[in-house]
Amino acid sequence: MKEIVVISGKGGTGKTSLAGCFAAMAKNAVVADCDVDAADLHLILGPEIKQEHKFSGGKKARIVTDKCRGCGRCADVCEFGAVAIEDPEKTGIERRFVIDEISCEGCGVCRYFCPFGAIEFEEAINGRWFLSETRFGPMLHAELGAGEENSGKLVSLLRKEAKRTAEEQKKDLIIVDGSPGIGCPVIASLAGADFSVIVTEPTISGLHDLSRVAELTKQLGIPAAVCINKYDINESKSAEIESESSSKGMSVVGRIEYDKAVTEAQIKGVSLVEYTDNAAAGQIKDTWRKVLDTVNTKQ
Repeated sequence: MKEIVVISGKGGTGKTSLAGCFAAMAKNAVVADCDVDAADLHLILGPEIKQEHKFSGGKKARIVTDKCRGCGRCADVCEFGAVAIEDPEKTGIERRFVIDEISCEGCGVCRYFCPFGAIEFEEAINGRWFLSETRFGPMLHAELGAGEENSGKLVSLLRKEAKRTAEEQKKDLIIVDGSPGIGCPVIASLAGADFSVIVTEPTISGLHDLSRVAELTKQLGIPAAVCINKYDINESKSAEIESESSSKGMSVVGRIEYDKAVTEAQIKGVSLVEYTDNAAAGQIKDTWRKVLDTVNTKQ
């Protein structure tokens, strides 16, 4: 079983569009949308949910009213301002403390210092994850609650379930739409993968972000190659990106031209390679062939 992760140094480079095309062209594969902070691969693949599960990435504090004596020790030690006094006009009690779930970081300090054992920790539901079926096979994806953290844990869970699904259904390939950037969710998307495709654009920021994420893949020991999206909008910068990639030991497996058909395909809810057989679609197909050849060569 091989795992290919599509990543980028920032959002908006065409990473998900490329991952959707890879899913359309792959055979015997499981797809995982690990860009959980801004998941949108489902807009292309149209998954039908088969299983839905709650995701808990941590715990939140809760004050047990019957045990609380209103001493205020919890408010004194909370560094996040998560403890407040309820309005006495509403409760009829002069000093009754409550925890603001949004502000609570789940550190446990309040529970540790409470002299009356009046604070409990409960599992916090941060989102949901799904096992779905698409026209190309199984898909793992998730919905993280607004403002919720722990996206790295959710990414790790999705990849674990993708591998389990691949084993159960005897799939020999996992395609991951990874998180953009270089933070915790990206590391969780990459760690232990067989190969990564870094999608970039021919701009100054594109080159800068490519360098950062390329350094990350190097540190993690993940083989990487580069795909330049919209390469024709600035061919001199594309040439600079190719030179930079070569200096870092990465090959350029894709050069995809700008094409309005990409947007048209997204409006239709399909990948570009399904929507048309134009030049850009051909370039994506060629990119996929090079990726597979590279991955199979590394076996």
